[in-house]
Amino acid sequence: MARKFLYFVASMVVLLLAGAFVFQVYGDELMEVAFVPDTEFTAQEVLENNVYADTGMWLARPELVKGNPALWLPAGYEDSDEAFPEAKKAAVFFLHPTSFLKNNRWNAPLDDTESQARARIFLRGQASAFNAIGEIWAPRYRQATLGAFLTEKKEGQQALDAAYQDVLAAFDYFVAEIPSDQPIILAGHSQGSLHLTNLLKDRVAGTPLASRIVAAYVVGWPVSVETDIPEMGLDACEMPDQTGCIMAWQSFAEPADYERIVRVYDRTIGFNGQPRKDSKLLCSNPINGDVDSAAPANVNLGTLVPNDDLSEATLLAGSVPARCDERGFLLIGDPPEIGPYALPGNNYHVYDYSLFWANLRVDARRRMTAFPAR
Repeated sequence: MARKFLYFVASMVVLLLAGAFVFQVYGDELMEVAFVPDTEFTAQEVLENNVYADTGMWLARPELVKGNPALWLPAGYEDSDEAFPEAKKAAVFFLHPTSFLKNNRWNAPLDDTESQARARIFLRGQASAFNAIGEIWAPRYRQATLGAFLTEKKEGQQALDAAYQDVLAAFDYFVAEIPSDQPIILAGHSQGSLHLTNLLKDRVAGTPLASRIVAAYVVGWPVSVETDIPEMGLDACEMPDQTGCIMAWQSFAEPADYERIVRVYDRTIGFNGQPRKDSKLLCSNPINGDVDSAAPANVNLGTLVPNDDLSEATLLAGSVPARCDERGFLLIGDPPEIGPYALPGNNYHVYDYSLFWANLRVDARRRMTAFPAR
């Protein structure tokens, strides 16, 4: 019982607080006091080149079977399709969102048990969407604390830059370790997706590696069609069987109020050096597998709905629609009853994956099936 209670408390806190970009927008003085460190930024020791050879540096990787959170499935769930052949599976590189909430330092230490436990919770509901078609690699990394997104202090960006160096080290090891002809799926959420956008720009664009990418799921982070996509090395996924492309969305129930998000976003500079102001966000429809489209609820194959103590989840089909609006936000109709953790403005950032979990499994399988033809 105590273990379930702790699981519930940890899950509830994370679901409320882990939306990095959102809390940059909604952060006020109270949140800054609570979450922004008042200490100086201290440069982290550079990880040794072979540190990610240690299986303990991964939350999930193929050798880890017992207790691997990425292998989780909802109670009673069985894939309707035949198992994807082991020899043809992709290698999935997954970056978890913010799970470090403390304000005593700018980056999470690798031995912080609370943030690591929360990261595992995220992998259960997010990375698990890919476990039928790929072997999932999810690195531990010294993530920036939540407060790094709530401040304009230079230390916030320094913390993100430091976290990204760990991500690069993990990715370089991942690429060197998998077979040279194995297809790759990249995926992340929130802070993880922020790092993923940079990784695409720095490690994939203009390299032979780009030809091995089945798809990149950059979920819960804004991506500009005009100023970011051209520098990220892949096109947007415009068709459900397209490969070598990017999927991205941010979920809002209606009426959606994302004015403050847009206000912050419009002050940023894109990867091509041009302002993102008034640029369109990439809005993938995870039900249809295309862009800027609409899908009724009855074609949603399954939304993860947690039980009261969040120890399990069931799959509910046909409950949530999806349509892209003109600016590029994904609207999901009336607020769904899948939990109490929606953010201000009917923002369902926390549920970006779980809203469309079953459709994402189908989407990844469809793209993997189409990949050999490419």
